[in-house]
Amino acid sequence: MDIDKLFKVPKLPSGAAKRRMPANPTPDMLKRMKFDTPTEEPVAPSPPVNKGKGRAVTVEDVNEDEDEDGNFAPGGDADYFAEEDEDGRFFGGGLTDEQKKILNIFDSSGAEGAQDDPEEMNITSIRRLLLRFERAVSKNQDQRSKYPNDPTKFIDSESDLDMALKSLLPLAQAPALAYPELVRSGTVVKLVDLLTHENVDIAIDVVEVVHELTDEDVGDQIDENEEGESKEETLKVLIDALELALRNIVKLENQIFELLVQNFGRLDEAQESDRQGIFHTLGQHNVVSRSVGIFENLVGFSPALARTIVNKTTILPWLLNRITSKTYDENRGYASELLAILLQNDRENRLEMAKHNGVETALKVLSQYRRRDPPTADETEFMENVFDALCSALMEPEVKKAFLHEEGVDLMVIMMKEKLLARSRSIKALDHALAGPAGAPNCEAFVEALGLKTLFSLFMGKSKKQKSASPVSEDTTHVLGIMSSLFTNLASDSPPRVRLLTKFVESDYEKVDRLLEIREHAEGRLAVTNQEIEREKKELLEEGEEVGQDEEDLWYLRRLDGGLHILQTVDYILGWISMEDDGIRGHAQLMLGRKNKSLRDIIQVLIQFRDNIGDEADVIRGDDDAPPQKMILQALVDFLEGC
Repeated sequence: MDIDKLFKVPKLPSGAAKRRMPANPTPDMLKRMKFDTPTEEPVAPSPPVNKGKGRAVTVEDVNEDEDEDGNFAPGGDADYFAEEDEDGRFFGGGLTDEQKKILNIFDSSGAEGAQDDPEEMNITSIRRLLLRFERAVSKNQDQRSKYPNDPTKFIDSESDLDMALKSLLPLAQAPALAYPELVRSGTVVKLVDLLTHENVDIAIDVVEVVHELTDEDVGDQIDENEEGESKEETLKVLIDALELALRNIVKLENQIFELLVQNFGRLDEAQESDRQGIFHTLGQHNVVSRSVGIFENLVGFSPALARTIVNKTTILPWLLNRITSKTYDENRGYASELLAILLQNDRENRLEMAKHNGVETALKVLSQYRRRDPPTADETEFMENVFDALCSALMEPEVKKAFLHEEGVDLMVIMMKEKLLARSRSIKALDHALAGPAGAPNCEAFVEALGLKTLFSLFMGKSKKQKSASPVSEDTTHVLGIMSSLFTNLASDSPPRVRLLTKFVESDYEKVDRLLEIREHAEGRLAVTNQEIEREKKELLEEGEEVGQDEEDLWYLRRLDGGLHILQTVDYILGWISMEDDGIRGHAQLMLGRKNKSLRDIIQVLIQFRDNIGDEADVIRGDDDAPPQKMILQALVDFLEGC
């Protein structure tokens, strides 16, 4: 056996032969083409040039830069060698001269219905587009009325209408010119009317157009213009024009919201095109980031529209029904996202959710994650959206009662015990459910459901492995909020309150030590924030600027985010346990003394807390007999000052 033959590299086909292949070979040509392979016998040297007519002519006489017809490259591909790299590999486009000429014609003149760049779009071209659209609408309506039972008579006009609708999409790139003209010409009304078109595809086209016109990124490409106006000034003009258009869009007589929701019932999500129609109404999916659709766009421009959408349509029941689907899909995710947006800042919408058994629906949906994690990132976001909607609704006393009636506290306690993704969200939901005087019944239910054991287990966590400089997690923040609500709402000397206080006594006051550890870390964060604020204040004063109440309010909010909120909550809890148990108070004083601190430091924080609550915070819905927060803080301050 000849080992050299085994490892002999096969001879590659010549570059000239490969490059002489036409740009668009036929299948038969590819089947007939065969490459030569090396044989086991030694290859004879090539004959002299003057003795052979075959191989010698092919190798020596053919220029690799030209084919047999003398063309620059196979098929007339002008980019063939321009795209060749250093190693001789080629990445030609594979287009013939004729094909390239056709593409160049299209590039230079534009296909039928194509529009110029936004910078070149003027009021004349916009009006021409709108006029073409109006003519397409009129022609289609006329032919449908004349031949209602013969689709062959109006199918061409329907195709023209489809093209006319799609030609309106570029208007979103020139909103300053296009949007006022849209309103003035009455095109908005015609668009809304087409939502009821017999052809669902036309209605889907309208949804796509409205979605594009109301997209949150409208105007982002605007730079400083030739007149010297800044981008902000230009955008203000665009936003004003857009708001003018939106005010006309949402007029009650146009009924765009009702028509959009009615279209949900017409669309069959089993069909891909109809499913895409719902995509454009609720939002467009992207793996990395998701932009929600028309409803969110409108609410983003005017938050007050959230109430209008819920009051004037059946969108809320539709959304609640949609999120109960057994299997996850993108539209289910969009429904949960829109639900969370509609409930975010509107009390009336939250109460409306409760009227439609929304709390029960949300708990049923979330219960499927008490034993398992969502399998995908999209479904995880869906779960978080439902939790967010529930937390927003739990701001209202009426929803707190429904939450207790539907055994929401018990479900959240079960989720807290499991080491799953839903644990953190359940802690947040409990923080909202137990807060305020209306949360008192939920506080009692929490203790009865044996929630204290799990709560303090999470509170202690891995504290022995943590350093005092480690950041406080979001879970710990909500755990502290739950403790604060328990001390506020549980009746004095009641069995639930005694059980709560006992947790701070057991194991040599380890929970008190954990509170002081969190307090020390919050003080460190707050010190850094205060230094930044003092530096900014000094710079303003040096520049001759006045520091008013608005600046002070903003700085106070920064302090809350920079550790003050955690510090206030911890000191509130320390104040309660120090007042109710002498042993806890003595241990706290001892540990504070080791850090050169005292109860006076806690008193100062509580006084600042009291002074910044505001009188409006004392008027809390849900229980008129409950003592106001200011009164509770003043009582704690008075007791600690007497120690």
